[in-house]
Amino acid sequence: MTATLRGVRVLVVEDEYFVAILIEEILESAGCIVTGPIPRLPEALDAVDHEDYDVAVLDVNLAGERINPVADALSERNVPFLFVTGYGANALPSEYAQRPRVCKPFRMADLLGTLSNVVKPPAQEAGTGNSASWPAQKTAHPG
Repeated sequence: MTATLRGVRVLVVEDEYFVAILIEEILESAGCIVTGPIPRLPEALDAVDHEDYDVAVLDVNLAGERINPVADALSERNVPFLFVTGYGANALPSEYAQRPRVCKPFRMADLLGTLSNVVKPPAQEAGTGNSASWPAQKTAHPG
């Protein structure tokens, strides 16, 4: 699973410090190149506008602001993403309700498995763009 993620450029947008650091450490241990964690909406939008990513990991709520503008900007660029949230599926923007979601608290394997299902290795992406179809929503539950 982690071999598929080696060298993958991941944008992490998460405002909870300890969750953000955990996500960053998990992704880096799998060989990902992590940008972030970015805790605020304006900075996340700026990152999307100025860098290229293979995938993004998004919290649904950033200090009381919805992640929708970042999800919209990533969608326009055909960058796949998944949500990491403590909220239920009904908290997701309706247009993104079928996107993959990992529930907080999560296990390392849940995050990496869901991310692996979402991203293609960079070598396979060359010239083809990211797929517009998404795997079925995966919800990871503790226990």
